[in-house]
Amino acid sequence: MGFSDKEASVYLATLALGRGTASKIARAAHIHRTTVYEILGVLFDKGLVTLSGKEPKQEYVAESPDNLKVLLVGQIKKKNQELREAETILIPQLKAIHNFGNRPKVMFYEGEEGMEKVYEDTLTSNEPIRAYASVGDMHRGLPGYFPKYYERRASAGISIRAIVPNTEEGCERKKFDKEEMRETALVPKENFIFSPEINIYDDKVMIASWREKLGIIIESSEIADAMKKIYELAWAEAKKLDQASGK
Repeated sequence: MGFSDKEASVYLATLALGRGTASKIARAAHIHRTTVYEILGVLFDKGLVTLSGKEPKQEYVAESPDNLKVLLVGQIKKKNQELREAETILIPQLKAIHNFGNRPKVMFYEGEEGMEKVYEDTLTSNEPIRAYASVGDMHRGLPGYFPKYYERRASAGISIRAIVPNTEEGCERKKFDKEEMRETALVPKENFIFSPEINIYDDKVMIASWREKLGIIIESSEIADAMKKIYELAWAEAKKLDQASGK
């Protein structure tokens, strides 16, 4: 039942006596009185003994052994609740950060706070960011966040190349490319609306889904390298489309 040897001895001695002072129980259990006081406190918290009278004649009274069943039922309920929480919350979270060998790390972030977290991570980049982005979706998704974000990114010396749909918002943002350390390539909005947004930097790929309010960061040198190569092909074509549009 999870009792230590000393706890079991004190409990049995109290049961046999029915009631008694800590000194009397200590003699019956053959355990030092100071230790008995601590153990009786534990048994009291478990509902197995109660206190009667006042010092110096205060006595400990053994409760019915039926209380052991109540104790066990309570422990089982608590463990079942812990198991449910582990299965539904804790274990999935731990799996998300578990790095087994060279397996990629995948981290999920939900809601507006989660979306901010994935963008904050891009500010740790040690290289220019490569991005596919729809400016309108970004600004509507986190109202008021991005003007300061652009300033902080530029202040940190982190440049970005962005392939952006040729929308009113995209054209307006491109006007600030120089001060925000960005190079924008506008592509036809009829064919290219980027949802979710993707940022590629260092060994990471950040995905921001505005529809689902879900941010994902994949950390893998192999995946990031492949995505960078694909981006370079896309960037070359995006620059041609941008120049052809005359924007």
